Amino acid sequence: MKSSLKFKIGLILVIGSIPFFLAIPVVPFLKLGSGVKITASTVLLIIGEIMFWVGGLLLGKELITKYKSYFNPKNWKKQ
Repeated sequence: MKSSLKFKIGLILVIGSIPFFLAIPVVPFLKLGSGVKITASTVLLIIGEIMFWVGGLLLGKELITKYKSYFNPKNWKKQ
């Protein structure tokens, strides 16, 4: 594995995107107006996606493909 600054920043971005995705299902249960809930969910999704893909670009295609296969339910019984 590379231990360069580019790799570390990419890994932090990919891991840092997870809380944004996990927060999306929580938003409907908050005591907020409907418009605020929609906006918050959209913003969380966009921030999470941007962080994930920028981190993925920094990490490289091979590493993202490798870890993406770990999260695919079709591959869970193969490992």
